[in-house]
Amino acid sequence: MAELITVEDPDDPRLRDYTGLTDVELRRRREPAEGLFIAEGEKVIRRAKDAGYAMRSMLLSAKWVDVMRDVVDELPAPVYVVTPELAERVTGYHVHRGALASMQRKPLPTATELLRAARRVVVMESVNDHTNIGAIFRSAAALGMDAVLLSPDCADPLYRRSVKVSMGAVFSVPYARLDTWPQGLGPLREEGFTLLALTPDEKAVSLDEAAPHRMDRVALMLGAEGDGLSARALAAADAWVRIPMAHGVDSLNVGAAAAVAFYAVATGRPTA
Repeated sequence: MAELITVEDPDDPRLRDYTGLTDVELRRRREPAEGLFIAEGEKVIRRAKDAGYAMRSMLLSAKWVDVMRDVVDELPAPVYVVTPELAERVTGYHVHRGALASMQRKPLPTATELLRAARRVVVMESVNDHTNIGAIFRSAAALGMDAVLLSPDCADPLYRRSVKVSMGAVFSVPYARLDTWPQGLGPLREEGFTLLALTPDEKAVSLDEAAPHRMDRVALMLGAEGDGLSARALAAADAWVRIPMAHGVDSLNVGAAAAVAFYAVATGRPTA
């Protein structure tokens, strides 16, 4: 059973994992370097635990101790009990869900290791918005995509905002980060994947025409919000595909576009 420790000093060094959670640049540098990430809220904490991530500690307001009692009772790590006011001073924001956990990251697999058992893969280039990362992972999990590959400059799927938006789906879909771009796409070709670049370009064929659900192994490439896929990424693709649009709309938010495209890739259902 974990030790329940009441903390009253926001500068207590034992709370260091939780300090400055709203400082995006600080947390982006610090969390991967220290091998940790923050899970927020009961459901996300439980999903991280069930996915096999080790817990370093928990930070709970008093009323959440009983809610999380079963987790606390199994936990060898310390549980820090604080007032909502102190939690806000430590983290930098009002912790609405009343429960945070500092989790230990796992070593990431290589792209080659990840692809061995995969047939439907998501490839993201320069998607650096944490909300979009979380939304894409949630759709990937819900719609049966097998794995995700990230270009070197993509945002961290385990950043607190990404985890929260995905509702813990980042723990369900395995992912790897490529060392180089687009040269890092090599393992996809070696494993026999067809690379489809999602783009609104008029030269692209519709997803219905491309029929990715009939392909043995397919990788769907997604670009950043606004810019889309780079010229280098488009050149590396085997084909360009698009979602047919109506009412003069030229494109969707990358999170929404991903969900539509994943549905077509996984099921072959019409997109128009």
